[in-house]
Amino acid sequence: MRGVIVLDAGPVGLITNPKLSAQSVACAQWLQTHLTSGSRVIIPEIVDYEIRRELLRAKKTKGIARLDDLTKLIEYLPIRTVAMGQAAQLWAQARQQGQPTAGDKTIDADMILVAQAMTLGVPDVVIATTNVGHLSRFIAAELWQNIAPS
Repeated sequence: MRGVIVLDAGPVGLITNPKLSAQSVACAQWLQTHLTSGSRVIIPEIVDYEIRRELLRAKKTKGIARLDDLTKLIEYLPIRTVAMGQAAQLWAQARQQGQPTAGDKTIDADMILVAQAMTLGVPDVVIATTNVGHLSRFIAAELWQNIAPS
């Protein structure tokens, strides 16, 4: 088990989805197991934004309510200036290396997510995601199902 679990949009979308698919139920149970075992689980503001904007667009009030409940249940990480500076540096670095994580005109929420996790200042942090892909180039990232409680 890692010291801190930072949630990506994939798991948050599953946890807050009012349609209880097998995967969303499993993800909610996974979160509850971590919380019960004392894991530090964080929802970054950029992830709240990613999920919330789509729920608002689609007028999914139950999903919004579930997201609001989640942000009260677990630690919420506001976006800080230092994280945005780090995100800009990561964004530029990825492009300089020819490995961008999103289009040049996008805000690239993944870089903000990575930066938020990096600027926590804890050595043992992992991003719980549904798509490890390019996140793992910058920080520890694992499929949420593969992160066992302590």
